[in-house]
Amino acid sequence: MLRIDLRGTRHTFPDLKALMAAATPLRSGDQLAGIAAGSDEARVAARHILADLPLKTFLSEALVPYEQDEVTRLIIDCHDKAAFQPVSSLTVGEFRDWLLDDKVRAKELSVLSPGLTAEMVAAVSKLMRNQDLVAVARKARVVSRFRSSIGLPGRLAVRLQPNHPTDDPAGIAASILDGLLHGCGDAVIGINPATDNVVGAINLLRLIDDLRLRYAIPTQSCVLTHVTNSLQAIERGAPVDLVFQSIAGTEGANQGFGIDLALLREAQDAALSLKRGSIGDDVMYFETGQGSALSSGTHHGVDQQTLEVRAQAVARAFKPLLVNTVVGFIGPEYLYDGRQILRAGLEDHFTGKLLGLPMGVDVCYTNHAEADQNDMDNLLTLLGVAGVAFVIGVPGADDIMLNYQSTSFHDALYVRDVLDARPAPEFEAWLAQMGMLDARGRVAPLDIATLPLARAIADQRFITP
Repeated sequence: MLRIDLRGTRHTFPDLKALMAAATPLRSGDQLAGIAAGSDEARVAARHILADLPLKTFLSEALVPYEQDEVTRLIIDCHDKAAFQPVSSLTVGEFRDWLLDDKVRAKELSVLSPGLTAEMVAAVSKLMRNQDLVAVARKARVVSRFRSSIGLPGRLAVRLQPNHPTDDPAGIAASILDGLLHGCGDAVIGINPATDNVVGAINLLRLIDDLRLRYAIPTQSCVLTHVTNSLQAIERGAPVDLVFQSIAGTEGANQGFGIDLALLREAQDAALSLKRGSIGDDVMYFETGQGSALSSGTHHGVDQQTLEVRAQAVARAFKPLLVNTVVGFIGPEYLYDGRQILRAGLEDHFTGKLLGLPMGVDVCYTNHAEADQNDMDNLLTLLGVAGVAFVIGVPGADDIMLNYQSTSFHDALYVRDVLDARPAPEFEAWLAQMGMLDARGRVAPLDIATLPLARAIADQRFITP
């Protein structure tokens, strides 16, 4: 039992799980689960207790039982005691101060990362203001590589997302062209298929790979199909660069996705066996999102933000090229409005970077949420300042297949321009070679009728010029 007297009122929390939930900034998902703090005062009380809690508490008190959950076993069994040593004597509050110390830079954070558990990172994030989340995340640097380098200082990559409601090749090709002409696609050209089957995935993979090979584009492709479809595609000789999977923070939630850790290892091994990377072998792409465990009834009474960090711990075990949170995609039942989405996006980015992930964010919302594009502009700008590895680029910011609002190609140009960020270096060199950059290294206004890439795609009859 955890207690504190605050302003003459005694606040009591039955266990560490309840304390973590009560200390979390308000969000609709925790209210839906019945675990949110009952008042702002109770939330502050929980944070007082959490701040004085030793970090090492999380090594002996599991929020989800070790015997019942393979994600818990992964987190505990992979903990690096030597890496944890520099902060092992600190409380959660002291750890926050340590992270914000100017003497702690990228090197120190990188060395520490294997010594941090998901619950430690979630706990410290609950004590942080938004500016704290930005300041520490900006210091952390995580670089991954396949054909392009993701996460380098001064760089901002973009996933080119050319989704189409019927997987029409002409529509997809037109969106790819649109994105490339805006300097997007260095993180990945990644399609969410409208029909999730092996044959459809292979056809889309070949479409992207033919284009990539023809014009020597230094990027990677991915069809965001289920991991079992990717395995079958590999067996059939398809050009699989990255294996994608949505993941969650409990064994039960992952079972709801039709996966377990063994299946993910099998897929990683299969992708590595193809040896398709040119400058690296980071072959996994994961997506997460606060609320996924609650939506499947597998949250064990743990708050959604802590479970999100546990999902990131799963990702860390597989050395991914890309990880992103689809922060507002699950809906207002979990993140009600623009304010909650903004906070969650900064949390997810901070926790992912602290765990050592090449962290991106799908800055997005559903049309029934209390949010609009101005909220997304705010989050996009803050994430750019925080050093986000990549964001999403969708034609017109409106995904016509998934029916949600994200960020557009010109949004990516905006944030690169105001923060003086550039594409991945390999992709930037290709843009220059293709005549798409001006003297300042920015994407130039282009005449589509004379650009070789546009003419060549049109010649393949994917689109009509």
